[in-house]
Amino acid sequence: MPLPRFMKTLLLTLLAGAAGIAHADPVRAWLTTPDQRHLLAPSAVTAPAARPEGVIRIDPNRQFQRMAGFGAAITEASAWLIRHGLTPEQQAALMQELFTREGGGVGFDLTRLTIGASDFSRHHYSLNDMPPGQTDPALRHFSLDPERADVIPAVKQALALNPQLQVMASPWSAPGWMKTTDSLVQGQLRPEFYDAFANYLVRYVEGMAAEGVPIFALTLQNEPHFEPGDYPGMRMPPATRAAVVGQHLGPLLKTKGLKTQILEWDHNWDEPWSPLAMLSDATARTYVSGVAWHCYAGDVAAQSQVAQHVPELDVWFTECSGGEWKPQWAETLPWITRNLVIGSVRHGARGVLMWNLALDPQHGPHRGGCNDCRGVVTIDPATGQVTRNIEYYAFGHASRFVRQGARRIASSGEVNGLDHVAFTNPDGSTVVVVSNSAAQPRRFSVQAPGRRFGYALPAGSVATFVW
Repeated sequence: MPLPRFMKTLLLTLLAGAAGIAHADPVRAWLTTPDQRHLLAPSAVTAPAARPEGVIRIDPNRQFQRMAGFGAAITEASAWLIRHGLTPEQQAALMQELFTREGGGVGFDLTRLTIGASDFSRHHYSLNDMPPGQTDPALRHFSLDPERADVIPAVKQALALNPQLQVMASPWSAPGWMKTTDSLVQGQLRPEFYDAFANYLVRYVEGMAAEGVPIFALTLQNEPHFEPGDYPGMRMPPATRAAVVGQHLGPLLKTKGLKTQILEWDHNWDEPWSPLAMLSDATARTYVSGVAWHCYAGDVAAQSQVAQHVPELDVWFTECSGGEWKPQWAETLPWITRNLVIGSVRHGARGVLMWNLALDPQHGPHRGGCNDCRGVVTIDPATGQVTRNIEYYAFGHASRFVRQGARRIASSGEVNGLDHVAFTNPDGSTVVVVSNSAAQPRRFSVQAPGRRFGYALPAGSVATFVW
């Protein structure tokens, strides 16, 4: 018996919908493969396979954190390279590519600055240096001049391109005269200078705002459990961090009416006990808005372990560097995507940052510290050539498509080797990022309300789906 016309129409609509093509806005896909034949390249979805290896199910009704974005740090090294290693035309083109989505740009919405020098500075400095043996508790010699040379102009250029760009900042060390070593290198903050250090950070926030660079968040100290031997650093145990935040920095920000948030920890996944110890101080905890993490030791699940105890605090991922210790695309592309773009977000991160935005072919400029770190891009100042590195494409698979204010939504389904994360953008579009860490291709289907499509993701590859 022939089907009535309306039944035929309904059946055809359902079949077309199953292939993801029955809508005015079909599912679009972008692919990056470790052989670099596809680099954020458009790709086609298919009808669901008859026997997929698994199904990824998207539930937009289950919503989680609101996203601030993805990005990388504008270190002094990065700012100097962008401003002096490129012609004005090349500089303008690269900054547009990094901080907007025009013409296929990656659209970074988040960046991090160093308050004074890090290892990725051309010399070691603070914003209030004094001769050995001298102190300046009134901060009469405080100056942003070291940042005015390159960092502030670079950040202002990024903000002009992307006014929604959120800027956070972290010190690598207090001025040497505030420390037990009387040096930027190693040592701890002396108790008599807790108040001076809080004022130093607030002077930075106020000064940057006057320069047109609002700082939305501060961490008290980059990697507070690490004292490097050849570049600025400072050890700050949990009790010290609690005392500075609870008794000095937090009240000072509040008194001045500044909205800059304080983020705790800013160090690796392997010591979740440390932020919990600091946050056990009830006074300090009232001034803390979030917990920040780095990737160099431990497992990303630590973010959720801490968040279970302080669910009212935001989660941020603030540093991870690529480097020549892991140059293989087939290994590093899925690792970065699985752990940072997907893993840190599934474990609560509102924002995700790589370390240097740009470095040169010699992994600098730097003074001390990492000798083989890799920037998101490599700039050769001798030729002006820009190389887009593994980190550029891994992060671009999220940053180009996930808008600021997006919500992470539920994605479920286990497929051997696949990791995934999903978002709903403020405009209602859906973004799904999938990474394949397996040594073989993986064939899967994606199911969402009104959508069903299939895809075969090559080994070691990353794909983004948007509809």
